[in-house]
Amino acid sequence: MIFPGQVVPSPIIAILLTLAVTALGVWSGNKVEPLWGKDHSRVVIDELAGMFISLLFVPVTIPYLIAGFVLFRFFDIVKPLYIRRLEALPGGWGVMADDVLAGVYASLILQIIICLGLF
Repeated sequence: MIFPGQVVPSPIIAILLTLAVTALGVWSGNKVEPLWGKDHSRVVIDELAGMFISLLFVPVTIPYLIAGFVLFRFFDIVKPLYIRRLEALPGGWGVMADDVLAGVYASLILQIIICLGLF
């Protein structure tokens, strides 16, 4: 259901932007890891990619943005269901993969919330 004033981004543009940010994150993670160490807190592009993934195919409304953020942060902090294992991947892949999977889990839960009409 689309509400008045709601923005619905093009799925193709959203996917391409998400892929571009993720690829840039892998590349930059490879570059900064020798300087700053493994998955340094100064690197935030992984968080951005994870948030993009959590909001793919979701109507852009304040409640859904907040829900996507909360769900993504939950999975990113708690790191259940193999998320923590992905941090062990080498270089930029390890920087990005755990946040990508956290975003996937957040997206799945958010899609269920939307399909069930919980809000």
